[in-house]
Amino acid sequence: MTTTSLAVLGARAKVAARALAVASSRDKDAALLAAARSVRAATAQVLSANAADVARAERSGTGPAVVDRLRLDEARVEAMALGLDALVALEDPVGTVVEGYVRPNGLRVRRVRVPLGVVGIVYENRPNVTSDAAGLCVKSGNAVMLRGSAGALETNRAVAAALRAALAETGLAEDAIQLVEDTRHETVEEFVTLRGVIDCLIPRGGPGLVELVRERATVPYVVDGDGNCHVYVDQFADLDVAERIVVNAKMQRPGVCNAAETLLVHAAVAAEALPRLAGALAGVELVGDEEARAILPGIAPATEQDFASEFLRLRLAVAVVEDLDAAIGHIARYTTGHSEAIVTTDYSAASRFVREVDAAAVLVNASTRFVDGGELGLGAEIGISTQKLHARGPMGLRELTSVKYVIEGDGQVRT
Repeated sequence: MTTTSLAVLGARAKVAARALAVASSRDKDAALLAAARSVRAATAQVLSANAADVARAERSGTGPAVVDRLRLDEARVEAMALGLDALVALEDPVGTVVEGYVRPNGLRVRRVRVPLGVVGIVYENRPNVTSDAAGLCVKSGNAVMLRGSAGALETNRAVAAALRAALAETGLAEDAIQLVEDTRHETVEEFVTLRGVIDCLIPRGGPGLVELVRERATVPYVVDGDGNCHVYVDQFADLDVAERIVVNAKMQRPGVCNAAETLLVHAAVAAEALPRLAGALAGVELVGDEEARAILPGIAPATEQDFASEFLRLRLAVAVVEDLDAAIGHIARYTTGHSEAIVTTDYSAASRFVREVDAAAVLVNASTRFVDGGELGLGAEIGISTQKLHARGPMGLRELTSVKYVIEGDGQVRT
């Protein structure tokens, strides 16, 4: 696909975005319900396409974490449809008055939520993103250009076809959902420079993709960054609670960005906590600092790189820390700003952790796996922003809007 072809897709998306921006909530919800039905009806086609993608990935030696993100089954397809259904119950942010006031001269001022326009998504081997992103964009009045990876192309084609059919069925512009089918690396570089077409770019992938966007993008972007997430077990932790949280955060789905990658344990409870936690983490490869290995002599030494890594597999770095200050300092040194958790019964320790840890999400006595749009009531999410402008944390409907000032007067002029 050439730059001209991308431009054509972009032109179609922009026309569709103008129409979708003024569509009623009722019409958008009808399209989303139709999309959920269409995805369910296409389950066999989606799974057949996905099986071909998975087989190709396995033949090429793709790692298990990547294959897990790529693989669909009936439950995961149903989850995609349920995500579309769930969006219908959420409030449409478009038209919401964020703020309103009257100036001394009688001018009536409102700040009103409006769609961004055309949202560009670049993502790797996550076919659920095709459905999630499209649904969120339709609900928030945006067109979307989806550039998935070569490894998920057949699956993405099947999902996108089902979604576009639903828009056409309900009278909305099917061009509001555009799948870029050219998966060459050069196309990504063209895609991130579509000024005048893409109003907001969201990369969802590994460090290489994020770095390419940071270096080459000429359009505004929001980084969906790495998740080097920590769980800190404080000296006042309930160890039953700590065990449940650590096991869930690491093992429930290790190949995702909100899985725990580092375990920090207060020195005062390390001798009791670490053997217990290690036993509960059966099947997880543990690597630790010198203090952790003194308690768990069978584990390998952790390197500086281990503490800085997002493993995305059943591997966990372990460190013993002297106190809360040391835990916060360790996190500050290695965090990617995604999700950080403390397990403690001490209110002051929890308060300090929440106040001083700089991350998109901070959790107290809960698994990092909850940092997810669906789990936090946002419906499907379009990504988890690890930056601070214009969105941070799970990005739902509101984060896919901007605001405009609406100023009404009675003939006032400036003097």
